[in-house]
Amino acid sequence: MGERARQGLLRRYWRSLGCFWTTALNAELEYPANFWIEALSVLGNLAGSLFVLGLLFGGPARADGAQLGGWSWDQALVVLGLYTLLEGFTTSLLQPNLSRIVGHVQTGSLDYVLLKPVDSQFWLSTRMLSPWGLPGVVAGLALCGWAAGRAGARWHPTGVLLALALVLASAVILYSLWFVLAALSIWFVKVWNATEVLRYTLVAGRYPVSAYPAALRLVFTFVLPVAFLTTVPAEAILGRGHPAWAVGGLLVAAVCFAASRWFWRFALRHYTSASS
Repeated sequence: MGERARQGLLRRYWRSLGCFWTTALNAELEYPANFWIEALSVLGNLAGSLFVLGLLFGGPARADGAQLGGWSWDQALVVLGLYTLLEGFTTSLLQPNLSRIVGHVQTGSLDYVLLKPVDSQFWLSTRMLSPWGLPGVVAGLALCGWAAGRAGARWHPTGVLLALALVLASAVILYSLWFVLAALSIWFVKVWNATEVLRYTLVAGRYPVSAYPAALRLVFTFVLPVAFLTTVPAEAILGRGHPAWAVGGLLVAAVCFAASRWFWRFALRHYTSASS
């Protein structure tokens, strides 16, 4: 494929994405009360997480230099902020799209998706956009910035770019895990329960991985990449990240995304069309 053809293909996908999201937002914004309900839900969840984190730090003792797995109170808040940001990303993009894959398989409407002149994984992953995750994204970003400033983080262009890359990598990892589970619906119809189990397992990412026992740290690093979702990007934001972990986070994201692409193609080879 030539350079001009690649540019034309890229423009077509951007136009498709714009059409998808404009249509979805117009439909969702017919119910503006949902925004305030979601905002209250985010604030409630964040308050609960702060309460539990305060208990782990020993309540008021956090002001006296208490640490949790080598993380101070303000540093741990950066991790919690990233978790809140990913929750908002999940609500805005992952849940509205990936939860529908099971329905497409059950009703046979996946046939029509496969006939569209766009990549089927792209269509299934981006067709819907919910603005109700925006409060979580905003709250997560605000908490990260405020807590990092209090923790004494010093930003420079290279560090900011690395932090942004690792936050993007964490979103790619989370997406890839969800998509692979959703793709299992080609064989097993009731896979959404497994997706919910994954979602609640990843709740461990709201606290630094080093705060967990050694066995769980191994699981959350090499089995379920929880460490690369929040802890590794948080270290980059704070300017205390190790280059090996940063490279590892980017590599894990690339491998997870490539694995999701391969698994989807593999799953489609076993898909029985509703019209066949």
